[in-house]
This record gives sequence, C-alpha cells and structure tokens, in this order.
Amino acid sequence: MSENVRGGQELFSRMIKAGRRTYFISVKNARNGSRKYITLTESRLNDQNKFDRFRILFFPDKLEEFVCALQDAAEVLA
Repeated sequence: MSENVRGGQELFSRMIKAGRRTYFISVKNARNGSRKYITLTESRLNDQNKFDRFRILFFPDKLEEFVCALQDAAEVLA
C-alpha cells in the first residue's frame, strides 16, 4: 500500500501497457477514510513527449451497474 500525493491510500494497483498508452486500475481509500473507490487512468504519450492523463472514478454504489455494462460491451466484441 502507498500514499497517493493527491488522494488517499492506494490499496491495489495494476498496470496494462498498450503501445503509447498505459492504463492503471487502482483501488483507493478516500483521504478522510470514509469510503473506497476505483480509479481507471489512461496515461498517453503526446506529440511533445509529455504524458496526458485522464482519470475516471467509480464509487461502490454504481460499480455493479458499470461492471454489467462493461460485460455486455465485451460480449458484443466477442
């Protein structure tokens, strides 16, 4: 576990490399410790050799709905 500079404690993290893009899936505790959440981050190397980062946060109350929608989308790809 590690402390995030901006947020709370990181409980889990996994990195997925895809060419010039890298994806991170992390589970974190909020700074005040009141709840956990998931972040999905895309880090992309831009034309100036700097990284652009885009982050989406998912809280537990909508996680099941998000996972179901993602599974439905994956079935369409299969």
